[in-house]
Amino acid sequence: MEDMIFYDRLQFAFTITFHYIFPQLTMGLSLMIIYFKGRYLRNNIEKYNNAAKFFMKIFAINFTMGVITGVPMEFQFGTNWAKFSELTGNIIGQTLAMEGMFSFFLESSFLALFIFGEKLMGQKLHFLTGFLVFLGSWASGWFILATNAWMQHPVGYEILDNGRYVLTNFSALFSNPWLIPAFLHNQVASVVTSSFVVASVGAFYILSNKNVEYGKLFLKTGVIFGFVSSLLIAMPTGDWNAKNVAKYQPASFAAMEGIFETEEAGAEIVLIGQPNMVEKKLDNKIAVPNILSFLTYQDWNKQIPGLDQFNEDELPGNIPALYYSYHIMVGLGTIFIGIMALSVFFLWRKKMYQIKPLLWSIMFLFPFPYIANITGWYTAELGRQPYLVYGLLKTSEGISPTVSSGNTLFTLLGFIALYLLLGLLFLLLVGKTINEGPITQKH
Repeated sequence: MEDMIFYDRLQFAFTITFHYIFPQLTMGLSLMIIYFKGRYLRNNIEKYNNAAKFFMKIFAINFTMGVITGVPMEFQFGTNWAKFSELTGNIIGQTLAMEGMFSFFLESSFLALFIFGEKLMGQKLHFLTGFLVFLGSWASGWFILATNAWMQHPVGYEILDNGRYVLTNFSALFSNPWLIPAFLHNQVASVVTSSFVVASVGAFYILSNKNVEYGKLFLKTGVIFGFVSSLLIAMPTGDWNAKNVAKYQPASFAAMEGIFETEEAGAEIVLIGQPNMVEKKLDNKIAVPNILSFLTYQDWNKQIPGLDQFNEDELPGNIPALYYSYHIMVGLGTIFIGIMALSVFFLWRKKMYQIKPLLWSIMFLFPFPYIANITGWYTAELGRQPYLVYGLLKTSEGISPTVSSGNTLFTLLGFIALYLLLGLLFLLLVGKTINEGPITQKH
C-alpha cells in the first residue's frame, strides 16, 4: 500500500510539475501582450504591435505544450486516484468542467483570432481578442485554484451516508476564504515569471547586438513589470497566504517555518537552518526573535504552536521537503526584489543598458522564477498532507486500489521519456522564435 501511494504521488507530482512550466508563463505573458498592444493603439508606434505579436508566438507554443501535458495529468484522477474522484467528483468536477468549457475554449478560440485575424478585424478588435485570451487564461487559473482551495479548506459540502461529498452551497466554492489570496498570489507569481522571460530576451538581444531596439523595449518592460510583481508577490499576497495557512493549517505552518517546539512568548523567524527529524530541531539555526509572531499576528509576543502541539498522524508526511520548498520560494523571491530594484534604479539613471554584469544576470535568471513557482506549489501541496481534502479525506484513502505500483512506475518512466522529447521540442521552437526576432513591418 505504501508503495502504491508513493508511486501514485510521484507520478502526479512529475506530470503536474512539468505541466505547470507552461501555464505559469502564459498567464503572465497574456497581460504583457495586451500591454504592448494597448501601447500600440495609444501611440501608433509599430514596435509595440510587433512586440505583442512576437510574444504571442511564444505564448502559442507554451499554450500548446500546456494542453498536451495537461490532458494526461487530468486522466490520472480516474486512473491513479479513482477513489478520490468517486468521493469528491460531485464538487471538484464542477470547477474542472467550468475550466475546460469556459476558460480553455475562450483562450484557444481567441488565440487563433489574435494570431491570424489582425488584418481582417482591424486594430481595436485585434486588441479585444488579445484581452479575451488574457481573460481566458486568468479564468482558467481561477477555476483550477477554486478546486485546489476546496481541497485545502473545504466549504459548502455535505457527506452522504455512502461517504460521497456533495455541494450544498455553490457560491461557497467561489467565496472560499482560501481562494482569493491563493489566486492573487499565483497570478502575480506568473507575472514574475513572464517579466523575467521578457527581460531576459531583451538582455540577450542587447548583449548579442541583435534587435537592439526591441531588446531595450523588452528589457525596460520586463524590469518594470518584474519590480512591481516581485513586490506584490511578497506583500500583500504572500503575507495573506501565510496568514491563511497559520489560521487553517497550523501544523503545516509550523513545519514550513521549522517550529519544532512551541515558544512561550513570540516565535522567531528562521533565516537558515536544517531540519533534524531525529532530534526534532533545526541544526545550525540562524533566527531573528519574535519576528514571525509580529508578521503573522502583528503581536510581538503572540504564541505560535509548534509541531509538538499536534498528533503525529496529523503532521505533513515530509517535513524537510515542505520546509525547504517554502524557504527556497521565499529566498528566491527576496533575490528577485533585489535584482529588479537594482535594475529599476539603473533604468531611472539611464545606465541599465550599458551595465553588462547586470544584463548577464538578468539573462541567466529567467529559470529561477520557474523554480520559485514550482516550490511554491510544492509548499501548498506538501503542507496539505496527509490529506487530499484537508481534515476530511486522507491521501491513503483516495488512491485506485486496482492499479499496482508496478503499473504506475512503468507509466511514469514512459511519461519521463515522452516529456523529455516534448521539452527538447519546446526549447527548439522557442529558441528558433527568439533567434528570428520580432518581425518589423515595412511601410
